[in-house]
Amino acid sequence: MTRTITQAELRNGSAGVMDALEAGDDFIITRNGRPVGELRPIHAPREVPTIALKARLARFAATADAATERAEIDAAFGEDRLDD
Repeated sequence: MTRTITQAELRNGSAGVMDALEAGDDFIITRNGRPVGELRPIHAPREVPTIALKARLARFAATADAATERAEIDAAFGEDRLDD
């Protein structure tokens, strides 16, 4: 959910904004009624158990197909986000 807040609301309510960011909310920040920036949560990398990672790496070592390896990596860790 994207919310628009003023610079003063950000300054005076920063704790609430941080809580909302942790909950997944995005913000557009305005100054004098004009949008000047945005805040959005950082998407933390997903943790993969070591045993699962070792099993995936063993499969990768047996595979000569780079496209298949890339698909497996994307499935395990998510696709690269080049727009950030």
